[in-house]
Amino acid sequence: MDRRQISYVKFILEAYDNVAVMSTLDSREAVIQVTIAPGCETMVDGIIQGLAGEIGVMPVEGAPAAGMSGKQAIRMPDKMKQVEIEPKGSLFQMKEKLLYISTIGCQMNVYDANQIAGVLAPMGYTGTDTIESADMVIVNTCTIREKAEQKAFSFLGRLAKIKSANPSLIVAVGGCVAQQEGDAILKRMPHVDLVFGTHAIFRLPEMVRRIESSRCRIVDVRMSDTIEFDAPVDGPLTDGQISAFVTIMRGCDNYCTYCVVPHVRGREASRHPDRILEEIRMRVDRGVREVTLLGQNVNSYGNKEGLCSFSELLARVNGIEDLGRIRFTTSHPKDLSDELIDAFGRLEKLCHHMHLPVQSGDDEILKRMNRRYTRSAYLEKIDRLRAVCPDIAVTSDFIVGFPGETDRQFQATLDLIETVRYDGVFAFMYSDRPNAPATAFSGKIDEPTKKRRLQALLDLQGRITREKHQAMVGQIRRILVEGPGREMESGDADMASSRVQWTGRSSSNHIIHFAVPEAQRDKKELLTGAFADIMIEGAYAHSLRGRLIDGPIMATPGKGETSVAA
Repeated sequence: MDRRQISYVKFILEAYDNVAVMSTLDSREAVIQVTIAPGCETMVDGIIQGLAGEIGVMPVEGAPAAGMSGKQAIRMPDKMKQVEIEPKGSLFQMKEKLLYISTIGCQMNVYDANQIAGVLAPMGYTGTDTIESADMVIVNTCTIREKAEQKAFSFLGRLAKIKSANPSLIVAVGGCVAQQEGDAILKRMPHVDLVFGTHAIFRLPEMVRRIESSRCRIVDVRMSDTIEFDAPVDGPLTDGQISAFVTIMRGCDNYCTYCVVPHVRGREASRHPDRILEEIRMRVDRGVREVTLLGQNVNSYGNKEGLCSFSELLARVNGIEDLGRIRFTTSHPKDLSDELIDAFGRLEKLCHHMHLPVQSGDDEILKRMNRRYTRSAYLEKIDRLRAVCPDIAVTSDFIVGFPGETDRQFQATLDLIETVRYDGVFAFMYSDRPNAPATAFSGKIDEPTKKRRLQALLDLQGRITREKHQAMVGQIRRILVEGPGREMESGDADMASSRVQWTGRSSSNHIIHFAVPEAQRDKKELLTGAFADIMIEGAYAHSLRGRLIDGPIMATPGKGETSVAA
């Protein structure tokens, strides 16, 4: 049974409060049961007749529930039409509606945007690339740093003029800023119709229906201790998309003093492994070759619920047929177990890349951040990772200018970067965030000092990255081909206009461009989503350039993806 069909019929039947409730009788036979409130039989009869005329549901004669007082069994249609629901007795009009989603922030928000599109699809909403043509605009926001929050409010401000020209446009705000600010957004921005928090995505259809019918304004920032969805939403995939994010857990229990995540995403809650595997198989069936498992701290997956460990989950995902690669993010160093480290040596689909945020190289700053590990403990984890997987790429996050950070303490961070020699880092200037304890800390660092420290860190890491890229020249790297690439970085004279450029990523997450002679660009074995071996011939600040090694393009990655010296 198509989940979109179920969602649509459930939406129709339960749109009227205290009238009917739907449940599944037999998914194999596509039969559902409707429990009808006393005195509402005639009304529900009309609704079912309307559904029969519009999408082909049929009352089932002789089904187990047939003839039972207050219950009716109906059979779902083979295919689903997308409709806009406008109750007129028992009749429903057909109309496509356009949805524009602007996503700001982390991979979790990208995944949430896909879920949003999925839950609204049964109401007739399909994606559009232009705000002006949209019937609804959703701004999916991030509050992890001040700049991202400012970007969200700036975008929302620009929507006021568009809403003025199109009063029927629904403007909605979701994500972490919505969770944090709640009804303050409605007071600040009269053109906003809906504010929904990080736990409210699966309540969206009912809220949107209410706004469509009465033009009311709604705020829903209720939070729960569990993940509300137990089955994947079949959200849209871009044609040719070969990678996808899959959320395995939500929330965080660590309460780092600079961080707002526990306040806007809630406490940790893990999805059942069977539901995760179901979603991954669904996406693989639709052409995805690589999945990235998402969580604020994936290393603590399943701990509270007594589910399998994260390393056990990885092993189960590794066994999914036709899946080529597995990535995950983000990991907390204190929870990085030996069992998970060992997985890099035994799971052939697990990519050789670990993002392990450290934030600072000074023990006193780490303590004030409430990170609950020391510099030496972190370095021991790095050494263990490299012993198990010598070619693993390690990346990290840093915050500069944390309250009270001295020049000596910042130098300890630079020394750590020199010691580890990361493949790449994300670095940010500290900014106060609502509800984060560090907001009340003394010793705030002035903006010029923070900017100077940030630039020093980026300059150091830039040099290390260039050196590591240059050391890869002459090696062979296996990549997952992502498709035709963008323009190369300056200095790529070898990439002649007569050659077609393609792009892929190595297991270590390095972006590698390669050229294919014009005469061979249509050869069938070169496909987006295939694996290819590339000889690295050039190194740049953010990517590498190479040439395709003669031989067949592989549909599967083969055993391991370690680099080979030429």
